[in-house]
Amino acid sequence: MGEIRNFRSGNQDEPPPHGGMPRRLAAIIVGDIASYSRLMQADEEGTHVRVKRIERDLIQPSIIEHHGSLVKTTGDGFIAIFDSPVEAVRCSIVIQQNLVGRNASVPRHSRLEYRIGVNLGDVIVEPDDIYGDGVNIATRIEGIAEPGQVYISGAIYEQIKHKIVCGYESLGDRKVKNITDPVRVYRVLPDADSVGKTRSRRENALIFLLAITLLVIAAGALWYLLAQPQSRVGEQVATPAASPAPSPVPQAPPREVVTQAPQPSPSIASAPSSPAPAPSPSATPVSEPEMIAIRGGSFAMGSNDDPTERPVHQVTIKPFSIGKYPVTVREWNECAAANACGFTATGRDDAPVSNVSWTDAQQYAAFLSQATKKQYRLPSEAEWEYAARGGTQTKYWWGDKLQPGMAGCKDCGDLAAEQPAKVGSFKPNPFGLHDMGGGVDQWVEDCWHKNYQGAPLDGSAWTGVDCSSHVLRSGSWKNDSRYVRPSNRDGYDTNVRYPTHGFRVALSP
Repeated sequence: MGEIRNFRSGNQDEPPPHGGMPRRLAAIIVGDIASYSRLMQADEEGTHVRVKRIERDLIQPSIIEHHGSLVKTTGDGFIAIFDSPVEAVRCSIVIQQNLVGRNASVPRHSRLEYRIGVNLGDVIVEPDDIYGDGVNIATRIEGIAEPGQVYISGAIYEQIKHKIVCGYESLGDRKVKNITDPVRVYRVLPDADSVGKTRSRRENALIFLLAITLLVIAAGALWYLLAQPQSRVGEQVATPAASPAPSPVPQAPPREVVTQAPQPSPSIASAPSSPAPAPSPSATPVSEPEMIAIRGGSFAMGSNDDPTERPVHQVTIKPFSIGKYPVTVREWNECAAANACGFTATGRDDAPVSNVSWTDAQQYAAFLSQATKKQYRLPSEAEWEYAARGGTQTKYWWGDKLQPGMAGCKDCGDLAAEQPAKVGSFKPNPFGLHDMGGGVDQWVEDCWHKNYQGAPLDGSAWTGVDCSSHVLRSGSWKNDSRYVRPSNRDGYDTNVRYPTHGFRVALSP
């Protein structure tokens, strides 16, 4: 795991130690569990186990992945330090969104929800300690954050406002304890359209109230006219049918929202507006992914390179078809245009779609099946590895040594980049499949299991009743070459989106 250091918040009344103390400018994350005392009182041992599991499986790995250092866990919280404000905020968002998925099946009163505050400031660094106003401000911001949300200081906001695809809601200047000057605070909205949507809701509310007011005034005027006696013989009083009713002010339509999780908690991002009824498949243009037919056969699945890939076992695969490429942004957005997928993807049309959850991938497969009358699905983990190997048993499909320009990963050669290359940018494997290693992580049908003990031998998906995580294959453009091996496998929360996650589809004959 990452570097673990002790933390002391620092008593400002204590004299500093003799000698110079190194200082540094750093981004600090402070996290704290809401209602921790109540949860401990209700189930002390169970809550402690759950907290430690989250620290081990989520918080520490997320900090390491985003190039930070864990300073300390504090029983009901944690403190971490980062060189990059961007990575600090990204880490905070990932932690909160993962917790949404983990809490989805937990009763509301039993959920572990973190408040997170992030600040950029000067800190004093000692061998086993950091302290200073930079830490204190982060702690105060965390204290005013709502459960499940990320609050950041104005100093962080100025550094990241054009670098992370998300929204921000200004909460104004806040006076916080023991800090002389007010602190500008922002709430992070992982959905980039959330700020606009918040404004839209306010505008819609004002328009609605205005419409009601006009209707009341119009109804009063109409009642007055109807109540008046006829002043002249033959003069007629207009009836409601003869007098046009005042037209209410139209309410602005809700904006489309690009969410970060398929089942967002109100504490993470505003709930998306109810979509209009989906048009019939015939009214929506649908591009079927190009498929490659795979002949059945047997192969040795797994490897001894990692404990999760053991034991190596013989698996028999039935014939099936699998996408020649991962699903692209253009293909995904056809589903989004039909209101069958939860968000509109950004990026080049020929790039692989990313930032999708396993649940999102299932929505796309269901849409494609309905539109084409074919049974599209995600491949099983065994099918994916069989297809990725292309009939080989070497470390990579092209051999045992890494070769430049064969896959899209951060140390795979000149084509490696800060974003995934368009599909088909690298050579196909012997089965004619592109990007079966690198590019984007790819969801498969199977639930996550820590190894292959008890795995099916017939190539079917390994599912289960309690399946909060699913398997990812391929590695991504952000991973190193170890991840592009056909045997490499990983797991991630079922309902949580992540920027490197995509998928490809399969068909049974």
